[in-house]
Amino acid sequence: MSKAFLSQVIQESAELTGVAANRTATDLMAAIVRELKKNGRFTLPSFGTFIVRKTKARKGLNPRTGESIKVKAGKTVRFKASPTLKKTV
Repeated sequence: MSKAFLSQVIQESAELTGVAANRTATDLMAAIVRELKKNGRFTLPSFGTFIVRKTKARKGLNPRTGESIKVKAGKTVRFKASPTLKKTV
C-alpha cells in the first residue's frame, strides 16, 4: 500500500479532489506517527496494532567484507494483525 493508493481510495469514497485527498492521506499518516511517538502504540480496531519496540545494540557483519561491525540500539515498529483481519485474509 502506498500513499498514492490511500489518496486514490479517499478521493473515490469521499468524492474529493486529488489535492484534498492527498492532504487527507498525509494528515492521516502524520496522526498515526504522532500517536506512535506519544504512546508507543496505535490500534485500528478490526485491523491490528502497531507497536514501537526498542532494539538492543548488537554485533553485525558487513556482507561485502565480512567485517564485524557494531549496530546501535534503536527503535522499530511492529505490526500485529487482529483476529478479524486474520480470518478475513
